[in-house]
Amino acid sequence: MATSVPSHQNPDVQAYSPGESNNPGLVTTDSFKDLEEDYSYEADDVRPRHPSGVIAEIVESTHTTTSDSKESNLEKSNSSGNKEDVSTDVNHVEDGKEHLSNDADVFTEGQEAEEQRVRSGSVLQKVETTTDVRIEEDVHSMKWKKHKKHIFILSEAGKPIYSRYGNEDKLVTLMGVIQALISFVLDDKDCLRSVVAGGHLIVFLLRPPLILVAAASTGESQQQLLLQLRYMHNQILSVLTHTQLTKIFEQRRNYDLRRLLSGTEKFLNSLADLMDTDPCFLLSAVRGLPLDVSVRDVIGQSMQSAKIKDLVFAILIADGQLVTLVHMKKYILHPADLHLVINLLKASSAFETSDSWVPICLPNFDSSGYLYSHISYLDHSPACLLLLTVDQMAFKEMENCKQKIVEKLRKYNCLAAIKRAIKTGSYTCQEVGVGELRHFLYKNKSTAQFTSPSWGAPYSEPEEQERLYSLYRFVHQKVHNQARPLKILFYVGAHESVLGWVTTGFEMYAVFSPLTTKQVAILAINKILKWIKREEDRLFILNPPEY
Repeated sequence: MATSVPSHQNPDVQAYSPGESNNPGLVTTDSFKDLEEDYSYEADDVRPRHPSGVIAEIVESTHTTTSDSKESNLEKSNSSGNKEDVSTDVNHVEDGKEHLSNDADVFTEGQEAEEQRVRSGSVLQKVETTTDVRIEEDVHSMKWKKHKKHIFILSEAGKPIYSRYGNEDKLVTLMGVIQALISFVLDDKDCLRSVVAGGHLIVFLLRPPLILVAAASTGESQQQLLLQLRYMHNQILSVLTHTQLTKIFEQRRNYDLRRLLSGTEKFLNSLADLMDTDPCFLLSAVRGLPLDVSVRDVIGQSMQSAKIKDLVFAILIADGQLVTLVHMKKYILHPADLHLVINLLKASSAFETSDSWVPICLPNFDSSGYLYSHISYLDHSPACLLLLTVDQMAFKEMENCKQKIVEKLRKYNCLAAIKRAIKTGSYTCQEVGVGELRHFLYKNKSTAQFTSPSWGAPYSEPEEQERLYSLYRFVHQKVHNQARPLKILFYVGAHESVLGWVTTGFEMYAVFSPLTTKQVAILAINKILKWIKREEDRLFILNPPEY
């Protein structure tokens, strides 16, 4: 049973949103809001759906600063009479430009050269490759058919690229049917979005030159599955970039993209698994590591003080949680891009053994180019430092930057504090002090961060956690229903009741016993909000440092 309040009949709410910040390091998000472009997709619309040119803008800005510095030095040289030295310096710069131009001609010559260039600059060569046992599944078996969610990726020409379960080579016929359905609808100047087949919902996402499909019997909505397909598309872009992907298929429409994606299936598989269990994808938010504000401030200042030229982002992650983020002024990250970074770390243990230099495209930041990431685990701790720069030749500079940061973190015992925070785990519902409360998810929209307590009774077992997460997804899709958006929804089931509350500043989903009334649940949520407000400096990163 569910009772609801439509958005035009909203009651008064709290005047504050705990965890709010005027200087967020992440792009402000609202669940499903940016999915509207997918619903307005037209058959002849092949424009890239991600921003481009940001990296070029940063490079130009830094080069302009360097150029201004050189011009200033040249003027000083002129004034002191060193005209001959000035002439030599200018000729050297011109020679360098000519050399770069010749290199560009070589790189763009032919498909094989393009493929080799992409391979040498992608993440494929930077991590170990392993074979997932799920690839060996027989696609004709009942086990394969009984999976609750399948994800397929193919090219517009019908070439198989990826299947979550089973070998995509065995699914050529199925991929052909999908491509035929898409083409049939496109011929009528329309776009196939979803099909309901028995207990399955099949959702299609067209991102030329790719087609992505999800077939699920999980009860998830079209919007939720569409969001997951966008993440899968972004994962591919993180390896190839939109520019490279488009160019490859313009030159060869029937190209087998698996040649370039070989070895990255585990990142797609890991991402698909995470989306089934991690609320950060449902909420479009990032979980911060609960940490004393004084410790977090010292960490941020240590990372900020080690700033070097062309460093765009410095990110510290521990156990899949954000410790802090330092960003170049004017440029902030989208939480979806940070999710790809976290997935990269979770899916590969290679980064734990040595420092790595990995090019990665962050599609919501700039889909046309790479940021180059220096990845290192600090002093064999769970804390992983990522330094992202636009300079592909800056490995040594990033290595020196990392050493400066580590020295300061050691000096102030910050790494030990991070270890203790992870060992302690998140807070419990008992600490919140609301007797009826069993669990909750709270997201602040202005910071794109969320918090939740650790699992406790009656959700100690993985099966119960999975069931509760399915219930969260159900309430989430109801309050975000496009036809009838709700502000408050109170759901009462056989095992628990859930109150979903969405305001302009936050989203909250709280779980109580099935005997809890709606009025009691609302009072309890107000108490939870007050507790989060008292603890917000520990739970959220409110003022991330800037370069």
